[in-house]
Amino acid sequence: MMRRLLTLLAAEWRPQAAGVALSAAVTLANVALLGLSGWFIAAMALCGHGGPRIEYFAPAAAIRGFAILRTVGRYGERVTTHDTTLRLLARLRVWLYERLEPLAPAGLARYQSGDLLARLRADIDSLEGVYLRVVLPVGSALLVIPALALFLLRFSAATAFIDLAGLALAGLGVPWLLVQVARRPDHQLSRQRGAYAAILIDLTQGYAEWLVDGALARLSARAEAQAMAAQAQERHLAWWGALGGAANTLILGVMIVGMLLAVSGPVDRGTLDGPELVMIVLLVLGSIETVASLPAAFKAYAETQSAAGRIFEIADAKPLVAEPALPAAAPQRYDIDVRSLVMRYAPDQPPVLAGLTFSVPQGACLGITGPSGIGKTSILNVLQRFWPFESGTVEIGGVPLARLNGDSARALYAVVSQSPYLFNTSIRENLLLACPRADEPRLWQALENAALAAEVRTMPAGLDTRVGEHGTALSGGQGRRLAIARAFLKDAPILLLDEPTEGLDAPTERTVLAALSRLRQGRTALLISHRPAALSLADDILALPEGFARQAHFNREQSG
Repeated sequence: MMRRLLTLLAAEWRPQAAGVALSAAVTLANVALLGLSGWFIAAMALCGHGGPRIEYFAPAAAIRGFAILRTVGRYGERVTTHDTTLRLLARLRVWLYERLEPLAPAGLARYQSGDLLARLRADIDSLEGVYLRVVLPVGSALLVIPALALFLLRFSAATAFIDLAGLALAGLGVPWLLVQVARRPDHQLSRQRGAYAAILIDLTQGYAEWLVDGALARLSARAEAQAMAAQAQERHLAWWGALGGAANTLILGVMIVGMLLAVSGPVDRGTLDGPELVMIVLLVLGSIETVASLPAAFKAYAETQSAAGRIFEIADAKPLVAEPALPAAAPQRYDIDVRSLVMRYAPDQPPVLAGLTFSVPQGACLGITGPSGIGKTSILNVLQRFWPFESGTVEIGGVPLARLNGDSARALYAVVSQSPYLFNTSIRENLLLACPRADEPRLWQALENAALAAEVRTMPAGLDTRVGEHGTALSGGQGRRLAIARAFLKDAPILLLDEPTEGLDAPTERTVLAALSRLRQGRTALLISHRPAALSLADDILALPEGFARQAHFNREQSG
């Protein structure tokens, strides 16, 4: 799993390598500055008390050089690593979205929106941290530790061995043990965060309904319980982290004592002088910096594995509606022919459409009506290649729907539903979704056709009026007519109208129907509704009765 993740990140390997090199240089400068300063101060003190004379300028210049390198290198490292991290974050989010898009909506139906949001945000944040929190400290340690060991080897092999062993124990042994202990809590914490995000989304989006139904307190209690469970896991992991920090402090103390015992003989024999002893002690003390971030890196590694598992679970999901290997060209005519259509939402569920047959000539409008739950909207889901069908045939202009890729099929349709989605931006931007290159006169013409232009002109900001979250700043009729204006702009040959007047009062319904009447001119249309006024737009009506296989042909005499 981590190999796969690192492969994804390999595209930015050059700035990543530069960040690791800068981090290693800064760490070496820190340790060298500490050791050299200790040696210099001790040597100068001995020289002042009649000890051996030392060359002053070279070590003084080296100290200044290390100080400058540390400052400049730290700045360069921060700029490089954070820029690289942001690039990786953007790359990972785009990569995941490219895999999410073909799954929608059928493949994502089993996920809660809050959980998907957590995977897109929190889990991706964990994945991009694999560089900043894992690759960077590990790579830096692998460069710095051998360099320090080789330098210490010049003075004492035992000291070099003690330093290597202590750093290995503090940087690898203790973190590995913590990862093993925390593996299960980390996985549980990741799931709990996703569940908590899902509850919060439900709570905020349905606040009014929960409040009216008297269920707000119950859902709030569920959210609080989920948050407390996640907090308990975080506290549990924090305790283990604190124990790891205490263990590393103990290891450092043992290293110093061991090192002093190891060099006591050379100091006693005079082969190792006082300033060199001070330098070795400070180098050993400073060397712990090279592994100080490794426990956090191991923890981040465990979190990354859990997050990567959740991300790859979605990324590896197969779309329920498969794209054709050799897509057919877009149809040149726009009649619709459905034969013996069988469709179900899950293999263990009964079919929602069983043997459905109908046809719509080009330019005609077929009204489809029937009880709720009978499968009317499912027909539109099949036509838009949102959901697969089990058997039967669906053809647009003589071209099998299964031979059209999703984008080609959906380009044929303009959709107006009872709950059109309006983005929390301006009327202008919501219109441009249908035709990004439309100029302002064309936008106003679409609004005129939808019987909305006069109302938009009375708004202080006109086309730049914000519609609010889910279009809450507009009335239901205005939102519906804005969707109709988008359909005019898209100018698709086939209209799919799903309860376009549901929930509207009679005057608003008449206004919307007049706009729809203009919209359907010259276009093939499927109109789903149970309202007689809306069905008056249809040239023929297909009633879907409950309880038997449903068949109908476009034939006014047959449908009555």
